[in-house]
Amino acid sequence: MGLALKDTQHHCYGDYLTWSDDRRYELIDGSAYAMSPAPDLAHQDVAGEIYLQARLALKGKPCRAFIAPVDVRLPKHNEADQSIDTVVQPDVLVVCDNSKLDRRGIRGAPDWIVEVLSPSTAGHDQIKKRTLYERHGVKEYWLIHPIDRVLTVYRLIDGEYGKSEIYELNGETQVNVLPEIVIRWDELAERLPVDY
Repeated sequence: MGLALKDTQHHCYGDYLTWSDDRRYELIDGSAYAMSPAPDLAHQDVAGEIYLQARLALKGKPCRAFIAPVDVRLPKHNEADQSIDTVVQPDVLVVCDNSKLDRRGIRGAPDWIVEVLSPSTAGHDQIKKRTLYERHGVKEYWLIHPIDRVLTVYRLIDGEYGKSEIYELNGETQVNVLPEIVIRWDELAERLPVDY
């Protein structure tokens, strides 16, 4: 089952701010996609552990780690917030440019984004969001496949994501654009339910 569109209208952040909190949406190029109502505990454990390891690694550094839900507004040019038509909520992200932070969240591309895949969002995260993050200049994009215990990594080189790198979720993996962050998968594996 894929993510459902809210409708066929073109929306912007001004519209987004008026919607009820009982259903979360992401905007991609003006199309509103309904997000899963509540991620399961395994998803939250994976995202939470990645966030925790990143936050601890960045202690005392200028970069900051965040965990969803945090609105990331991705303007195409210099349009006012109300007119931005792309707003996403990555599972985990790191921002090193503090000028991108404001009371509503983040305006501009994070340096590193992690999405934890679930059956309902896998295609959306692997295709639509990969293209979106590449276009907006996210330096490194990780897709964690908890069921298969696989990590897919995209790194921005000359404005494009080249061929992905695939890793098993064991040992440790360093974030290329933030070398102080090393994700230790053994600590994460202990948190995953056996039947995930």
